[in-house]
Amino acid sequence: MKESSKKFWDNRNVFITGSTGLLGSWITKYLVEMNANVIVLIRKDVPKPFAKTFSKVKIVRGDVSNYDVVLSALKQNKIETVFHLAAQTISPVANKNPLATFETNIKGTWIVLEACRNTPGIGRIIIPSSDKAYGEDEPLPYTEESRLTAKRPYTVSKSCADLIAQTYIATYDLPICITRCGNFFGGGDLLFSRLVPSVIKAGFLNEELVIRSDGKFTRDFLYVEDGALATLALAELMDKKNIRGQSFNFSYESPLTVLEFVELILKKIKSPVSPKVLGLKLNEVRDQYLSSEKQKEY
Repeated sequence: MKESSKKFWDNRNVFITGSTGLLGSWITKYLVEMNANVIVLIRKDVPKPFAKTFSKVKIVRGDVSNYDVVLSALKQNKIETVFHLAAQTISPVANKNPLATFETNIKGTWIVLEACRNTPGIGRIIIPSSDKAYGEDEPLPYTEESRLTAKRPYTVSKSCADLIAQTYIATYDLPICITRCGNFFGGGDLLFSRLVPSVIKAGFLNEELVIRSDGKFTRDFLYVEDGALATLALAELMDKKNIRGQSFNFSYESPLTVLEFVELILKKIKSPVSPKVLGLKLNEVRDQYLSSEKQKEY
């Protein structure tokens, strides 16, 4: 898939939910740099990785599950492109509080898509799903044709959002593409409960580093800037009729175990810290990774 084009985004009206998240903050940053007119939906003030970026966007205050707020933002700003990135992304949080996760991840998706359906002029909508939507019953690596068989609160929320997007494609011919990526990492990740920030923090400060699992869970890891640029490039291609309505996996196709990834980070930062592996039984899928062959065709 080709790289994103600055000329394409110049003066386009773009609406982003989840702009303060890891992927959302990079997409917002790139679009501002490419002179798009960026409108973001923010429910409450949270730390933002790129303060200068957010001083150049229009902020709409409200919740992604509020239909009237979303519809008004789309219509008043004559939005042409929508990136629906808002999501609760932490599996342990979803396990403890599934209703809040379902409210944001599932209801938020149908609210945004219904508002898009009732807003003239929207030509492209990107719905980021996840490799987690595939669940655990399909052969690995997952392809875009693999079934969505999730069973746990977070993974089910991603499967549901994915299927809702497919519903709006099939029933209303909405111009949607779905992306499915693995675990993002990179600059601007302010959530230290996540793996990479916690490893870097412990490594630099010589603190105890705990791996809750046995360290053998296998995952796809994707640098967030690569994910953001791939997402923007996909959005640019959506004027091609054969692209609309499709799903795309983005992956390096080089899965690692959690322990392999942790040790790679510690080696890169030359830290003497050794991870303490607890070997706890976690309510998570053990192995997940993607085939990214399809996107290479475009």
